[in-house]
Amino acid sequence: MPDTMTTSQTAPGTLGPLPGGHPDVKQGKIGVLLVNLGTPDGTDYWSMRRYLSEFLSDPRVIEVPQPIWQLILQGPILTFRPSKSGRAYKKIWTEDGSPLLFYTKRQAEKLHDRIGSENLIVDFAMNYGNPSISSKLTELKDQGCDRICVVPLYPQYSATTTASVCDRTFKALGKMRWQPAMRTAASFHDQPVYIEALAATISEHLKSLEFAPDKVLMSYHGIPKAYFDKGDPYHCHCYKTTRLVSERLGWADGFAMTTFQSRFGPTQWLQPYTDKTLEALPEQGAKKVVIVSPAFISDCLETLEELAMEGRDEFMEAGGEAYSVVPCLNDSTVAIDVIEDVVRRETAGWVA
Repeated sequence: MPDTMTTSQTAPGTLGPLPGGHPDVKQGKIGVLLVNLGTPDGTDYWSMRRYLSEFLSDPRVIEVPQPIWQLILQGPILTFRPSKSGRAYKKIWTEDGSPLLFYTKRQAEKLHDRIGSENLIVDFAMNYGNPSISSKLTELKDQGCDRICVVPLYPQYSATTTASVCDRTFKALGKMRWQPAMRTAASFHDQPVYIEALAATISEHLKSLEFAPDKVLMSYHGIPKAYFDKGDPYHCHCYKTTRLVSERLGWADGFAMTTFQSRFGPTQWLQPYTDKTLEALPEQGAKKVVIVSPAFISDCLETLEELAMEGRDEFMEAGGEAYSVVPCLNDSTVAIDVIEDVVRRETAGWVA
């Protein structure tokens, strides 16, 4: 790994000092930036409104002409939804703030402890909210990182998530006079280390239960069906993850079901819907259910409130008898194994 240099020094293959140059400009380090979806700064109305406005204004998330959409978003939606979302976030908020923020920070810290050095810096950012991608790219560059690998923490690729991180990364770069060299990591929905991590986590959880499930639901965050029709590979990635995990654990066909949650608005989303499936399963004879969330590498609102709380209520009210949610990988050893595998693959040639 090259040592940190300033523009007043000369190294093989580099430019020498320039007249009037900046002697405090650092270079020669490598940065790794882990990026997750995002989180509000708090559960109050205005924190929620700022977060939702940024999130729902992303044209990758809502593919509606912005002038029309902003009238709807800034009017009725952001008048009422922040309070509703704030109440949901309060149910999972901790003394460390949002669980998603906490776990993403811990992932970056543990990965840096494992592979980081003076010349390899691991940090994290949120696509929406704080700390922002733009602020962290600036910090890494100011620390001397002239090569940065951005790792979207989404196992399955979707334009609504992975592509959005790339869009906002390069938008931030567009404001820099001296840009670092960039790489963006690919999805890892079928990578052996990720499948093994899921399988191990699920297996350990099932052994801890006092019941044997009739069904396991692999619940993924949904996207509008129109996005799939336009060529988004997310649906295929989700089904492949479910298949590989099922094969690894030796499950019979049909024991694990792929479902989709968190739909928003009146349009049709990927089906089957998780909530509708939970309501229907008891009548079909599946009264003991375990839920897994392969699309979320860290626990968040969608897993801790929507699945663990709302999902349980829906299932039990429909006649269910036993219900359990498998924790996400979070900051476990296997989680760091997965992220390290991605980082080492994507920084090949940069890092020995």
